[in-house]
Amino acid sequence: MSTERTSPAPLTSTLSRRGLLGGMAASPIALTMGGTVLSAGGLFPGLAQAQTTLKISHQFPGGTLTEGDFRDRLCRKFAAQVEAETKGALKFEIYPASSLMKTVAQLQALRKGALDFTLYPMPYGGGEIPEMNLGLMPCLVTTYEQGLAWKKKPIGEALTKALEDKGVKILTWVWQAGGVAARGTPVVHPADVKGIKIRGGSREMDMMFKAAGAAVSSIPSNEIYAGMQTGALDAAVTSSTSLISFKLEEQSKSLTAARQKSFWYMLEPLMMSKMVFDSLPAAQQKALTTVGESLEPFGLEEAKKDDQRVAEIYAKAGVKVVDMDDKVMDEWRAIARDTAWKDFGERYPEGAKLLKLAEDVA
Repeated sequence: MSTERTSPAPLTSTLSRRGLLGGMAASPIALTMGGTVLSAGGLFPGLAQAQTTLKISHQFPGGTLTEGDFRDRLCRKFAAQVEAETKGALKFEIYPASSLMKTVAQLQALRKGALDFTLYPMPYGGGEIPEMNLGLMPCLVTTYEQGLAWKKKPIGEALTKALEDKGVKILTWVWQAGGVAARGTPVVHPADVKGIKIRGGSREMDMMFKAAGAAVSSIPSNEIYAGMQTGALDAAVTSSTSLISFKLEEQSKSLTAARQKSFWYMLEPLMMSKMVFDSLPAAQQKALTTVGESLEPFGLEEAKKDDQRVAEIYAKAGVKVVDMDDKVMDEWRAIARDTAWKDFGERYPEGAKLLKLAEDVA
């Protein structure tokens, strides 16, 4: 696995790469760009030892295989294991902290083959692929087990097909629970957000908060610290892991933890450009999918650990830590059904059907 680059060179002609990937199926030879050997439908027989270097981008802080944000570690584990499985035919460069390209731009780049992989918050792509909004629909998923069960149910099949039709392939399903960091009193009941500026993480979360009387912000999670520091935000909801990695305890007086209940469960998978995936030989495709699926237990375990660890870190920093219970969840769910769920069901042709499929997964 290649060493992380802190000052990455720009992608070699995005349009050229896109065109090359699109036309490679008709080409009898392998193509080399910037040290990367690419071929469609299989490596050229005469280049059995050729290497393909693929890029993984994400918005989270970088670390190592054993230390740091688990989402970055998952990417590194994936890279190391696939490299071993393919005997070095596939190698990887990892770009954390949106160092290769801006956070939101990663999805479009993935779809066009200008980026190979991203570990990406699903709702960030809801404007391009409406079904992705289900990845952070308030109160729809309320346990990890429920979220992970989607994968092999009709809702997961529908979501997978929608993404693949738009050029995106999910390799590792990762769900994360989220909590609320606030500069003032804890956010527990809907009445607690009235009059404050809050970041929800998705259009649908924002609709729920607006209905409860809040002003909302749509900034990515890696910009929350600055927002709270400057007073542009009074509170923010994000995953337990991001609450830790972005050190939001430094700007918070209270934390509503996700260790018991949460209205915020987000699908944040490791995804690959389907265009790039389809250009690789079958053996390499199998290595990618097998390793990707094998890392799902790691993602689940680490997400649950962070739900506990965030409460400990914030308490140690002098932040007041509180929890939600079933009664509070019922209050939020009632608002979510009348706003975000209703809007999604009416806005998209398949919206109501998809919501029903998701609700059927207990």
